[in-house]
Amino acid sequence: MSTFRNRSAALAAATTAVLALALTACGGNDGTGTKSAGPASDAAAAAASTNASQPAGDAATTSSAKTGGAGQNTGATKTGASKTGTSNGSTGTGGNTSDSYAYTHPCKSEDLSVRVYPREGSATQHVIEVNNVGANSCGLSYFPRVSLGAAKASDRSSDITPAVPGGLGGAPAYPVKPKTAAIAVIDLNPSGANGLTWIDEMNVLADGDHMPNADTQNFALGPDVKVRDPKLGLYQSTVAEAVSSMKQAGTS
Repeated sequence: MSTFRNRSAALAAATTAVLALALTACGGNDGTGTKSAGPASDAAAAAASTNASQPAGDAATTSSAKTGGAGQNTGATKTGASKTGTSNGSTGTGGNTSDSYAYTHPCKSEDLSVRVYPREGSATQHVIEVNNVGANSCGLSYFPRVSLGAAKASDRSSDITPAVPGGLGGAPAYPVKPKTAAIAVIDLNPSGANGLTWIDEMNVLADGDHMPNADTQNFALGPDVKVRDPKLGLYQSTVAEAVSSMKQAGTS
C-alpha cells in the first residue's frame, strides 16, 4: 500500500514537471497562436526617429543625392551673338556716310536708282530722283545732265537741253548718303505756251561730270507734252527745294 502511494506521487511530480516545461516554451505566445513582434533594436529605432523628424524637402534632397536623379543643376548657360558696328560712323549700312568721303568718291551707276515722274500739282514739271542704294556716301555733279528728244531718233543733235542755274561754286560735289535721294526738278514748259510736240523722251545721266554717256537712262514722256524753254534746277534734298532751284535756272 505504501509502495503504490510512492509511485502515484512520483507520477504526479513528473506530470507537473512536463507541464511546467511546456508552459515555459510557450511563454511568448499571446494566446492566438501568432508570435508578437518584440521591440525594435536601438539603431533601427534611431533611424526611424531621424526620418520622422526630417522635413520633406530635406528628405527629397537626400534621396536625389543618393540616386543622382532629376532636380540636379547641370550648370549649362545660354550664350548669344553680339552685334558690332563699324568705326567710320555708319549705322546698319556697313559703309562710310560722311560728306568728306562723298567729295572724293563719285557715285557709280550701279549704286544708283533713277526715277522720273510728274510732279504732283503741275502739268509741266517732272521730278528726277536719284537714290543711293550703295553702302557708302558718294558725290554727284551739281545737277543731272538732261536732254529732251525723240525716242526713235538716230541723231541726237536736235535734242533740247534745259537751262540751269549759274554762278555755281562751293563743295566739289553734291553728297548723297546711303538710302537717301538727290532730287532735281525740270519744267518742260515754264510759260505754258505752245511748244515742240515731237519730243517724247527724257535722257538722264545722273552725274555729267564723271559718268560715261553709256550710263544715260531714257524715260518716256506723255503723248501731249509740249516743250519750250525748259529749266532744270540743282540737286536738293526735297522736291520743294528743287522747285525753288529750278526757278533760278537761266540766271547768273
